[in-house]
Amino acid sequence: MSAIATVVPQTAATGPRLGWLRDRGMGASVLVATLSAAFGVVLVETTAYIGAVLQADPYIGDSGTLAIVVAILSVLLTAVAMYVAAIVTANTFSTIIAGRTRQIALMRLIGATSRSQRTQVSRQGLVVGIIGALLGAAVGVLLAAIGVQIGAQFIENVPRDFTIAQPFIVLPAIGVALTTWVAAWAGSRRVLSVTPLQAIGGSVERAHDELAGKPGRHVGAWVLLISGAALLAAGVVLGLVTPLGVVVAFFGGILSFTGLALGSVIFMPPVLRLVGRLFGSSATARLAAENALRYPERSSRMAIGVVMGVTLVTMFAVALESAKALMTSQLTGDVPDDVFAPFDAFGTIMMVLVAVSAVIAAVGLVNLLTIGVVQRRRELGLLRSIGLSNAQVRRMVLLEATHITVAATATGLVLGIAYGWIAAQSLLGSVPILPDFTPAGLIAPQVPWIPVVVIVLATALLTLVAAATPTRLATRVAPVEALAAD
Repeated sequence: MSAIATVVPQTAATGPRLGWLRDRGMGASVLVATLSAAFGVVLVETTAYIGAVLQADPYIGDSGTLAIVVAILSVLLTAVAMYVAAIVTANTFSTIIAGRTRQIALMRLIGATSRSQRTQVSRQGLVVGIIGALLGAAVGVLLAAIGVQIGAQFIENVPRDFTIAQPFIVLPAIGVALTTWVAAWAGSRRVLSVTPLQAIGGSVERAHDELAGKPGRHVGAWVLLISGAALLAAGVVLGLVTPLGVVVAFFGGILSFTGLALGSVIFMPPVLRLVGRLFGSSATARLAAENALRYPERSSRMAIGVVMGVTLVTMFAVALESAKALMTSQLTGDVPDDVFAPFDAFGTIMMVLVAVSAVIAAVGLVNLLTIGVVQRRRELGLLRSIGLSNAQVRRMVLLEATHITVAATATGLVLGIAYGWIAAQSLLGSVPILPDFTPAGLIAPQVPWIPVVVIVLATALLTLVAAATPTRLATRVAPVEALAAD
């Protein structure tokens, strides 16, 4: 009863004052929403500015084709950023709910309904989204203002009537707030399965055996994956006739990757198991590998964000390199070194924009690792009480982070190469080529190894950064105190 008495006044006291924003994980969720909103606002401002620059040009001012292409690209990239942020946020709230299992069960024990508890969590998600959207809009407008001042120094035809106060900047802000709200609602679905009897237990993730016994929960993931794969194949076939095949392939990519994300608990454990064999047979290595497999939901949530980031960057790199290779094959004689300079510049800008989504995913990994260590205080305390040293516990947590990031990076590279080839094939398969001006047909995928090496090095850095706070937290609490914790 003392635990119930503690939960009730605490909930009543902190709710009106938004004290829950101080809970671990909420700050990072606000950061994810802020990054997404700022990214969207900057893209809207950039699109409007490029359109104004084109209109001010005395030669191409009457042509709005390029401006339309840039606008479409802006919308797609903003949608991708919000898509990544929504999945990261949903995974964060899922992990937070797993840690609140006992608290939610205690509230159920004194009469609260599961739906009221879920409504409370989704309301928290809406508040997080609104705060992040407002901060992101302010940051985005500030960055856009700075960018306009810098651009004026290099652009010959500076638009005189351009203003930062673009009406459409509210769209990404509203979109981020709504997607964060929906993500919190989706991430809190486990609240519905919490029973009052769990008030006597701890806050744990669902184990592998529990998930394996419910194959029906993954039907939606399989439907999305199969439908997306069918659209990807249709996009490739249609791309042999018209470049519009890339539109079909785009929707196929969205559906198939959403299916992979929803069913990550099915697809990631085999990869984790394979990677775990590379870490040796020491006690800490075996513990790290088994921890990743024992609770596949937690590990999959941590991995899928990194998979998304690596997939996006690799996909754009492969698609651009494949297009560049096709163009190179059409050139005869000596090719000037700077012939692909505009193409490379465009590719670099695209890679930087896409990398923002990877940063959002990286923030999610750091956040989930930290929350996971806090929720495993009892487990870590038990390990220390049976003889593991601080150094061994830190090494175990670091190996867990390495285990997840290596598996996620390998998966992302494979998916990125596949998606990148499909994008290039569906767009360029019907392009006439020399000498007979016949369609290009099947295009061999081209893998740019420099971006791949950069991705691997960035992943290694991400592992160190992501594991810094969790490894410090893992050894901060004394074994006796950790074992006594709820």
